[in-house]
Amino acid sequence: MKLNRAVHALLFAVLILTIPVVFSSSSTAQIGIFVRIGPPALPVYDQPICPGPGFMWTPGYWAWDDDIGYYWVPGTWVEAPQPGLLWTPGWWGWNDGIYTWNVGYWGPTVGFYGGVNYGFGYGGSGFYGGEWRGGAFFYNTAVVHVNSTVITNVYVNKTVIVNNSSHVAFNGGPGGVAVRPTPQQVTYMHQQHTPPVAAQTRQREAASKNRDLFASNNHGRPAVAATARPGEFSGKGVVAARSAGGTYHAPKMSPKEARASAPPANHAENRPAASHPAPSHPAPASKPAAHPAPAPKPAAKPAAKPAPAPKPEAHPAPKPAAKPAAKPAPAPKPAAKPAPAPKPAAHPAPAAHPAPAAHPAPAAHPAPKPAPAPPKEPHKG
Repeated sequence: MKLNRAVHALLFAVLILTIPVVFSSSSTAQIGIFVRIGPPALPVYDQPICPGPGFMWTPGYWAWDDDIGYYWVPGTWVEAPQPGLLWTPGWWGWNDGIYTWNVGYWGPTVGFYGGVNYGFGYGGSGFYGGEWRGGAFFYNTAVVHVNSTVITNVYVNKTVIVNNSSHVAFNGGPGGVAVRPTPQQVTYMHQQHTPPVAAQTRQREAASKNRDLFASNNHGRPAVAATARPGEFSGKGVVAARSAGGTYHAPKMSPKEARASAPPANHAENRPAASHPAPSHPAPASKPAAHPAPAPKPAAKPAAKPAPAPKPEAHPAPKPAAKPAAKPAPAPKPAAKPAPAPKPAAHPAPAAHPAPAAHPAPAAHPAPKPAPAPPKEPHKG
């Protein structure tokens, strides 16, 4: 049991990371369709009356053809392959710029169909248009159009009506429906499924040949939006669209140009894998190698730092010199007196002052002055 739960949890995690992708166990012409342009909005139309007991409603959808682009497949009533089976509509899902078609299928429960509101019981999740009771199908007349005088297996349940006015025809991407499957719906996806019946295939093939159903011609408002029976595109059971579900935008590329060959499921992996920065790293690596040249600049900075060191050494020298000079301040005062002493330089009395002799520095200054005097004497000679 624990292993099964772990497997289911793992499957659900993978699903959440990869939705939208193709989910189907059947093989039809609608599997593996990948397009670069999204489908038009779903047209607004009324449901034709159910033709008889046992018929199940299959909503209309936009299909794709590589020559004509999108075309409308009218909704129709179809007999179930066997009692107990319900129809899960197909849906378009967006994945990294590519729109992928997920084919519909028959199964014991209604699975995930992209959260798209197809109407008439398919409000985006589950189905509320009826239910199987034993071997008979009962219709909820609050949701589907049934003549209760002809079909007596009916009931009314208005509580299940979903007020969803959206006509968006795809899941994910810009403007798409933002819905992900529940764990239960993930489980339904892996149940035994039955592909569309032959009547549904005929309906699609007939629609692909009707030019009035091409989106390029009807601009989202097909003349045949739904039929009472498959393949009957004229007569009493045909219903035309009341309006387009949204503004129609003509594609900017041809159908052949819009067709993609494969889904971009691994595009997210390719981006890191491409790692263009990785090959570019060697180049910047060589640049930092060239930057060792600026490295000497920091070396020059420490050299500049020792330069201020000698400056402080020069400052302390004069400072102490000034301080001792300040202490013998009285000495300079008498020195100021000897300043006039140069006049009485001839007087030996001032020369007897040993204190001024203690100042050899000032004595040295007058010494260089008499030094030039002797050369003057030879000039005189």
